[in-house]
Amino acid sequence: MSPTRRLLIASGFTAALTALALAQTTTAPPAGTRFITVSSTTSTQDSGLFGHILPLFKAKTGIEVRVVSQGTGQALDTGRRGDADVVFVHAKAQEETFVADGFGLERRPVMYNDFVLIGPKSDPAGIAGTKDIAAALVKIAEKGTAFVSRGDKSGTHAAELSLWKMAGVDLAARKAAWYREIGQGMGAALNTAGGMGAYVLADRGTWISFKNRGDLTIVVEGDRRLFNQYGVIAVNPARHPHVKTDDGQAFVSWLVGPEGQKAIADYKIEGQQLFFPNATQAGA
Repeated sequence: MSPTRRLLIASGFTAALTALALAQTTTAPPAGTRFITVSSTTSTQDSGLFGHILPLFKAKTGIEVRVVSQGTGQALDTGRRGDADVVFVHAKAQEETFVADGFGLERRPVMYNDFVLIGPKSDPAGIAGTKDIAAALVKIAEKGTAFVSRGDKSGTHAAELSLWKMAGVDLAARKAAWYREIGQGMGAALNTAGGMGAYVLADRGTWISFKNRGDLTIVVEGDRRLFNQYGVIAVNPARHPHVKTDDGQAFVSWLVGPEGQKAIADYKIEGQQLFFPNATQAGA
């Protein structure tokens, strides 16, 4: 055996021993720790909301919440596979389908905010200050100004596609170099838009908490069609018997109850409220 081969074998053996030692010294969660897994949209995580409300829930119930932060479409798929106990997302039609197909027990409205159209302060499409999102999108398409799409099947992506359709813009026929799908979350989309001097649709909560704004600003807001509703659903144990139904339902009940709703309303950044509780609003 050559010296080089002996060295490679020895190095591999040493690496294996090191990995084993690390595994043995890793602290495992205490036996009996109560926790649930919540698959949720990136905005609830990136905005800092979960960092505010989850410690309050744990202090009340002793239940730890472990969050899988994904776009809404992926979060619902995680629930469909039984890899989460609860889903907390923002695409009502998809949520209702999730329940109708037997994957969730009941959809409960939780809170709302709105979407805003973000763009460069130079405003190459000439749309700043308007409250008509459809007219703004038509101008972006006509002028071919850069637009960043999350392209990740998230609730924000679904809302964006719905708005283009409502505006009468056929993306399949018209999109070209000006329309860029990145397949990533809201923070990455905002960073990309900042780097490109592009427009992008964002939820207001993530925008308020976003620090790397650079030359970006809100150019369109206030259109009722930019309303953004969030819902929560416990995964159906009839589909996945291993899910933690009781603790998952405890989280749902807390979110839509007085304490959870107050915790949501109390979450602010620099005096700005990011989400508005509406669990009791019929049809939300």
